[in-house]
Amino acid sequence: MINARAAKLLWDAQEAARSIVEFTAGRQEADYAASKLLRSAVERQFEIIGVALAVLRRQFPDVAARMPDLAKIIGFRNILVHEYEEIRTDAVWRTVQVDLPALLTVLNQLLAEAEPP
Repeated sequence: MINARAAKLLWDAQEAARSIVEFTAGRQEADYAASKLLRSAVERQFEIIGVALAVLRRQFPDVAARMPDLAKIIGFRNILVHEYEEIRTDAVWRTVQVDLPALLTVLNQLLAEAEPP
């Protein structure tokens, strides 16, 4: 069973991921590229995911070890924050479309094992 503190970090990541899904629903890559507001919102949610999972990795390495591509997820957050001039909208959009659904699946599976709040 995953304890309540680890579950809170997973829940934060899940909520941020769900927000990205909501923000991008019905949108196309061109919409994303054209909207500074949308890009900012999506990037902020990816930052939250990265921070929550970095804390999870430090404090609950056994839970974090069950997450595929965890280092890539945290690294993506670091690029968004520290190398913002290198951000390519097509790469972020691809992450939204390809990687985010898989992350949500893993988060949902882990949260199914969490202690009740």
